[in-house]
Amino acid sequence: MVADNFSGGGSGWREMKSFGMNLIIGRWFMVFASLLIMSASGATYMFGLYSNVIKTSLGYDQTTLNLLSFSKDLGGNVGILSGLINEVTPPWVVLLIGAVMNFFGYFMIWLAVTGRTAKPHVWQMCVYICSGANSQAFANTGALVTLVKNFPESRGSVLGLLKSYVGLSGAILTQLYHAFYGDDREALILLIAWLPAAISFVFLRTIRIIKMVRQTNELRVFYNMFFISLGLACFLMVLIIIQNRLIFNRIEYVGSASLVTILLFLPLAVVIREDFKIWKRNKQALNYVSQMKVVIENPTAVELAQQTVPVEQPPQPAGDPKVPEKHVGCMENIFKPPDRGEDYTILQALFSIDMLIIFIATTCGVGGTLTAIDNLGQIGNSLGYPSRSITTFVSLVSIWNYLGRSVAGFASEYLLKKYKMPRPLLFTLVILFSCAGHLLIAFAVPNSLYFASVIIGFCFGAQWPLMYAIISEIFGLKYYSTLYNFGSVASPVGSYILNVRVAGHLYDKEALKQMKALGRTRKQGEDLTCTGGLCYRMVFLIITAATLLGFLVSCILVFRTRKFYKSDIYKKFREEAEPAETDMASTSKQVESKATTYAATTTTTSDN
Repeated sequence: MVADNFSGGGSGWREMKSFGMNLIIGRWFMVFASLLIMSASGATYMFGLYSNVIKTSLGYDQTTLNLLSFSKDLGGNVGILSGLINEVTPPWVVLLIGAVMNFFGYFMIWLAVTGRTAKPHVWQMCVYICSGANSQAFANTGALVTLVKNFPESRGSVLGLLKSYVGLSGAILTQLYHAFYGDDREALILLIAWLPAAISFVFLRTIRIIKMVRQTNELRVFYNMFFISLGLACFLMVLIIIQNRLIFNRIEYVGSASLVTILLFLPLAVVIREDFKIWKRNKQALNYVSQMKVVIENPTAVELAQQTVPVEQPPQPAGDPKVPEKHVGCMENIFKPPDRGEDYTILQALFSIDMLIIFIATTCGVGGTLTAIDNLGQIGNSLGYPSRSITTFVSLVSIWNYLGRSVAGFASEYLLKKYKMPRPLLFTLVILFSCAGHLLIAFAVPNSLYFASVIIGFCFGAQWPLMYAIISEIFGLKYYSTLYNFGSVASPVGSYILNVRVAGHLYDKEALKQMKALGRTRKQGEDLTCTGGLCYRMVFLIITAATLLGFLVSCILVFRTRKFYKSDIYKKFREEAEPAETDMASTSKQVESKATTYAATTTTTSDN
């Protein structure tokens, strides 16, 4: 145990206090804080759980509901503003703005749905849900981007781990919601309003940029956290299956939520162990240096003589003195980007062919899977699945969303370092695999929605860490806050085209056709409901075609970057970390040299 290593009495308390301070300000505790923030920031993926409440309480048709869904996706993925703010302010400012936006947006929706305010206009509801969802972009920018900059050589693992907790957040929040509020779907919106904001507020000053220090075992630490998250995911999966077969009461929901919370906090044990090792090494080094104080306080003649020897300066390079670099305007080099892997400017990246390819492929790939996730509740209702099964679909998407994110992050990192397998190739294969899920929904095979939820959830999750890692590797980390969020813009673009313009329109068209066949006409404010396999067949055939287009476009990126990924893409970051490591080694050698000199001098004096 860590506590056993502290001495007793007042000295022991001082040591524990010192360790506690080092723990809180350490970068591993920052990883834990980021995991908690991410685990509560996936409210946008729970839209399928509370969308029906909004639809029935406010009397919306499917097109209007899909417009709200598009506003949610727009807010959740257009984080360019948060990226620009993060370029000029510390991360805690970004997190604070996100917490305020989250509470305001979802709290106003809860007031509208529960009838505590007058029925808002559709544009107001769009603003509310866009504001609440946009807080996710602020949380991602403040926490995730900061960690990528603090762990540049493990960025795939960082992205996979943090994004996997975003994928699990739907299932985690569902368990907490049942424990707090039972089966009150309206209260779910209230939980989404206050819980993520509270967590971000608690860890405001924990998230910050720390000077890069390479740690040989950092990947092993991330793997330990990944295994814990895998245990959490497996527990949630078992819990979902049991809750689907049995009816839980309030006490049982509280018990299951308590176990989820314990597993959620388990990475803190890994953080404490790792930070204790670092603190112990630093303490031993400080004690060793303090023992040499006598050399400075009582210098011997030998040491004084040594100090008079001038230190040789490194030779200056021959030639003319350094000429200041000519300033180049930001508009002059837009179409003259550096080599891949170097730091692009924002405009150089935005106008590059590589970014255009990534944007189109993500629009088709993520846009299709996101449309399936957002319409999952309506798809289940149209195919006659019971409400308990629909909840299971949403939870399955959340679990496999997690697996997609974590597997894509860690596996791509391993394959890249071991076999030089390029991330764009994996990104392309994931897009192709998602077509299977779309076709299962299109043809409405009995019980196929269970398998479709697994495939869609996995592919949706896997695309994100791969896309974010590709952007950081090709365009550099200098302006990653902004470029990271620009990549996310592709998601709402795809969602608007495939969800609002295609899915919403064709669903309402089929619902009106069924209503007309029954000899009924739609009344003002009446919601439209479609039943049967035809409701979404044409929708997902179109989405499959769009996804295949994204696959073909992504193949171009694989071809363009094949030479870049065969090179050592992390060499620059190792070279940047070497000076700090060299300084530490040099300091250690100087201390040892002084110790040897002092010991020799003491021996000579005693002999005389």
